[in-house]
Amino acid sequence: MTKQQLIDIDELANYLKLRRQTIYNWLHQKKISGIKIGGVWRFNKKDIDEWLKTKYHKIQESRGQRQ
Repeated sequence: MTKQQLIDIDELANYLKLRRQTIYNWLHQKKISGIKIGGVWRFNKKDIDEWLKTKYHKIQESRGQRQ
């Protein structure tokens, strides 16, 4: 069984080096997903890392640089 690492919005903003408001905007725009536990947004770090990989590969493909 894989252990999930849940991070809160402050940890995610710090991890991505973004403002909290950007994270809230992305949630509203459904660019990222999270769950609310006790009124606090939580994010699975593994899911965020996979999302980042997908975004990175799309950028590389659009530039014709995918290896």
